[in-house]
Amino acid sequence: MLDNTPRYDYVLIGAGIMSATYGVYLKLLNPELKIAMVERLESPAMESSDVWNNAGTGHAALCELNYMPDSKDGSLPSPEKAIDINEQFMQSRQLWSFMVENGILEDPKSFINSVPHMTFVRGTKDVDYLRRRHRALKDQPLFEGMEYTEDFSKISQWSPLLIEGREDEVVAATKIDSGTDVDYGEMTRQMVHWLEDQGVELITGTDVIRLRKLKDTGWEIKTMNPRLKYLAADKLFVGAGGYALKLLQSSGIEECKGYGTFPVSGHFLRTDNPEVVEKHWAKVYSQAAVGAPPMSVPHLDTRLVNGKPSLLFGPFAGFNPKFLKKGSVLDLPLSVRAANLLPYISVALTNLGLLKYLISEILKSKKKKFKGLQEFVPEAKYEDWTLYEAGQRAQVIAPKGKFGTLQFGTQVISAKDRTISGLLGASPGASVSAKVMLDVLELMEPEMVVEKQSLINEMIPSFKRQINSDEKLAKKLLGETAKTLKLKK
Repeated sequence: MLDNTPRYDYVLIGAGIMSATYGVYLKLLNPELKIAMVERLESPAMESSDVWNNAGTGHAALCELNYMPDSKDGSLPSPEKAIDINEQFMQSRQLWSFMVENGILEDPKSFINSVPHMTFVRGTKDVDYLRRRHRALKDQPLFEGMEYTEDFSKISQWSPLLIEGREDEVVAATKIDSGTDVDYGEMTRQMVHWLEDQGVELITGTDVIRLRKLKDTGWEIKTMNPRLKYLAADKLFVGAGGYALKLLQSSGIEECKGYGTFPVSGHFLRTDNPEVVEKHWAKVYSQAAVGAPPMSVPHLDTRLVNGKPSLLFGPFAGFNPKFLKKGSVLDLPLSVRAANLLPYISVALTNLGLLKYLISEILKSKKKKFKGLQEFVPEAKYEDWTLYEAGQRAQVIAPKGKFGTLQFGTQVISAKDRTISGLLGASPGASVSAKVMLDVLELMEPEMVVEKQSLINEMIPSFKRQINSDEKLAKKLLGETAKTLKLKK
C-alpha cells in the first residue's frame, strides 16, 4: 500500500440499498465518521436495487405464501414466520418515515405507494389452505383488514383481469389494502445524495477486486481503477450483491469458508398498455410450481415508476453463472474453492427438482411463458406483453457440516474482530433492509448501539420490541407510518 493511499473510518462496497441504509445509520449515529462508498458501475442502485431489476414488492408476508407454509395435518398453518417478516418490514416503514421527517428522503410518493396485496389460488386443495391461512392471520394486529372470498364477482371487483374469460372453477383470494409498491432504486439514490451532503465520498466506476487485512490495523482495498488503485479503511461493509461472496473470500476471513452462491436469473413479462393496466390495481401472488424456488412464485404486479403504472408478470427463473446482471460468466466457476466444493456438489445432488425446474424454465420460449400468464389472465393478448430481463439473485449455499444447504433469505457474515461484514442472499432483501442493517450495526458497533439507543429508538420505535403482540402499538405504528409515507393504513 502506498503512503498516499486515502484512508477512511469506513468503506462501504456497493451503492445499493443495503450500503446506503448502513451509511445513513453510521452518519446519524456518528456524524464525524469519515466514510467512502465504492461502486463498480457509473451510479448508485443500478443492480438489484434498480426499479426494473426487482418486482418492487414491500415484502410484509401479506400475500406471499412461501412465508407461511401449510400445516401437515390440515390444522391452521403457523403464522410465526409471516409475523416475523411483517415485523421486519415494519422496521423499514419506521426508518423510512424517520428519514422523510428529517429530510433524508424526499416526497414519499416518489418511492413508495399503496397497492393492495392479494393472494389468488385455484383448486380445492389450495383454496382450503388459503381459507385456513386467512383464519390464522385475520385477527393478527399487523394483518388487520385482510379480506377473504371465494366469490367470482368479488374477486372481479378486486382485479377484473383475474376473472375475465375464466370458466367456472374453484378459486379463492385474499386482499389487504395496506400493501405497498416500492421503488428501491429511487429510495437508494435519495439516501446516497443525502450521504454525499454529509461528507460521504461516493466513488463510482471503481471495481473492487481484493480485500487484504493490514498488519497493523484495518484493511486494504484494491481496485481496477488506475487512478485509485488502493484505499484503506478501519472497517469494511461489503454490500456488493452477488459479488459479496468473492470479495469476502479474498479477505481470508474464516467466517465465510464453506459458503457458496447459486445465481438465479429472473425474467418478467411487462405491459404498459393503459387499457390492460387500468383493469388491475394490486400485487397478486399465488402458489409456486412444484420444485420451483420460493422467489419464483408467480405474481401479477402493479408497478408505479415515476408516477406511471405498468404491470409485471413473473418471475421466470433461469440459470446464469453471473453473480450480477452486469457481471461475468466466470463468476460462478471462480467462486469455487476447496472449502465450498462439497457444499456446491451436495446442494446440486439434493436439489435435483430445482435443477430440473431451472432447466425447464431456461428452455421456455416467450410463447410458453405467455401461457403461464394466461393462467392468471385468461384474456391476455400476446402482443400487449414484452419479455425483459430483471436482476440476478444470488442464493446462499451455507455450510452444513462437510456439506451444504441452499438457503432462501438474507445471510450476514461478520468477522470476529468486528472489522468486516458482508451480506449474502436475496428476498425479502430490500424490504427488510432496516432490520438487516441494524443487525450488522450491532455486530460491527455494539458499543455505539448501546450508547445511541435513544436515537435508534427515534428512528425505529419498535427497536427491541415486538409489534404484533401489542395491538395498541401495532395500530399506532401502522397509523403514524402510513400518515408520513402517505399510505393507506
